[in-house]
Amino acid sequence: MVLRLRPYRAEDEAAALAAHEALLVDDFHFLLGWDDTMAWSDFLQALDDQRRGLNLSETQVRAVQLAAVVGGELVGRASVRFELNGFLATTGGHIGYAVTPAHRRKGYAAEILRQALVVVRAEGVDRVLVTCSENNAGSRRVIESCGGTFQSSVPLEAGQSLCRDGGKGVRRYWIE
Repeated sequence: MVLRLRPYRAEDEAAALAAHEALLVDDFHFLLGWDDTMAWSDFLQALDDQRRGLNLSETQVRAVQLAAVVGGELVGRASVRFELNGFLATTGGHIGYAVTPAHRRKGYAAEILRQALVVVRAEGVDRVLVTCSENNAGSRRVIESCGGTFQSSVPLEAGQSLCRDGGKGVRRYWIE
């Protein structure tokens, strides 16, 4: 398996939108910041701005969202935040990742997290917070296999969810 994290490209539009729709079934947003009224080129520009720390809203931090590609096929994504705001420090963490339903259970999640750790550390983040829903046993295994040390579990606020797995809390792990 040769998985590569890279920025989204113009030619990724159809596959990325299909992945986004597939994961919305689980109440999970594959494309963070995507609005179905925007043009793909505008989304790519917004991602580049966020990477450079430009035009950020008060809830955004400098970050990068990367496509996870194997053999030219989009299999997942990583979102890497280079700093934490209140939400990210409690619930979201430095790194988020997703694997499309058709590509699960192939080891891609662990490889996405491993490569995302290299990206975040290259930006000077040494102690990395990674979180998952308390009911997501697969993600727990991935985080722990990448060196995650469990710190705590925090309850989700009313109306807040990570995905439709019924979890009422978030498990918080640190990777050093």
